Amino acid sequence: MQVPPTKPGVLTSYVDRLWEEEILEVLSSYVAIKCLSPDFDQDWERNDEIGRAARLLSDWARSRPIPGCTVEIVERDGLTPVIIVDVPAFQGAKTELVTLLYGHFDKQPPLGSWREGLDPFLAVREGDRLYGRGTADDGYAIFAAIGAIEALAKTGAPHGRCLILIESSEESGSIHLGPYLDEIGARTGPSGPGLVVCLDSGCATYDRLWNTTSLRGLLAATVRVDVLTEGVHSGLAGGVVPSSFRILRQLLSRIEDETTGDVLLPELNAETPSRYLEAAEALAGELDEAALGAFPVVASLEMSGADTADRLIRRAWMPSVALIGMDGMPSVADGGNVLRPFTAAKLAVRLPPNVDPDKAAEALVASLSADPPEGAKVTVEVTSASPGFDSPPQAAWLARAVEEASEAFFGQPAGAMSEGGTIPFLAELLGRFPEAQFLVTGVLGPASNAHGPNEMLDITTARRVTAAVAYVLAATP
Repeated sequence: MQVPPTKPGVLTSYVDRLWEEEILEVLSSYVAIKCLSPDFDQDWERNDEIGRAARLLSDWARSRPIPGCTVEIVERDGLTPVIIVDVPAFQGAKTELVTLLYGHFDKQPPLGSWREGLDPFLAVREGDRLYGRGTADDGYAIFAAIGAIEALAKTGAPHGRCLILIESSEESGSIHLGPYLDEIGARTGPSGPGLVVCLDSGCATYDRLWNTTSLRGLLAATVRVDVLTEGVHSGLAGGVVPSSFRILRQLLSRIEDETTGDVLLPELNAETPSRYLEAAEALAGELDEAALGAFPVVASLEMSGADTADRLIRRAWMPSVALIGMDGMPSVADGGNVLRPFTAAKLAVRLPPNVDPDKAAEALVASLSADPPEGAKVTVEVTSASPGFDSPPQAAWLARAVEEASEAFFGQPAGAMSEGGTIPFLAELLGRFPEAQFLVTGVLGPASNAHGPNEMLDITTARRVTAAVAYVLAATP
């Protein structure tokens, strides 16, 4: 392995100063931009919030003192843009391996009430935490990627060629990503990148560098039940016209056991590989409940799963159904004595990493559509079907570099864990370039609350991840 010529302390000093003096100000400006993912802003092109964010981030990237670096906003007709940064090999590096660093800058909607003093589109720093939508998911990513490469350039450490890809449709299932991966393939050649560093994942704790070993797939679907063409007084129709909500409940019971939460369709289930069962037991033995993170549950709530290891498997290797949105239902304050004409539900169905999402989607639609109860009109639409990701084993040089980076910048051995979320980019890239190595990491740890109220970035972790990525880049063989 090529050993970085600079000491970890030199990298740490430069990266810490870069974050405090340069990055946090620009990241705070990014927080103020309402660059919602296209699924949540149908007029994203006209509103130009995604464009504003792309210009802010790319302008900052162009300003950095990185020799030979080029920065482009690449945009195809009708597709959200990506930022591509191309950095040539530095300081006579002998490696021919090309590294692709990935992140995204589109955001989820605000969602819920943020606590007093916070706002989703206003960056607020409290000690070592920066609050605001997109700070940790995933606005920090371009700063960590550029910062890592800049730190190597300024400290004289060699690295191979690096490409940075920052997309803007990830929160919509990366629906616009495919053509841009063609662009990456054209730039790297048929062999593709040798190393992929994904900066959009999580960490069980903030005391070490975490590597994500697998991610679940995701089906996004809507199911709508119509019983009337317009609302009718409940005193006239109640007890005669079936309730659209009652029928929806029956349909959802076809796919999920309402008592246990278990998903009933065989096509959505799969056996968990033994190595992941063993890894869950080991992680639970080391961290106990801290391995899951702290959920803001009500005091009396009983969580599913027999113990921590079982919950880790349920979160990462078992399917789940979440009802994440509804139409056709007025607020409690506005609800009148009317039997509503329809109820529509938006479902997020997480899939085990080794389940085929297309087959799962077919099974889901067939189950919900068949034999509509009481003759109701049932419409089911799958809006996206994203595969999961099962990371190939790391090569000896990468595993060693990750371990050394964690010890150097966190003071602890590296950690590894399966995650329950979805990053469509990873499965698609692995399918295109099966020989690539992967380091999937990130800053989404305890209380970071991605997608929810009070999202925050742990600044110390962001700095450490930046330095660790720099170390790994300098270690490529």
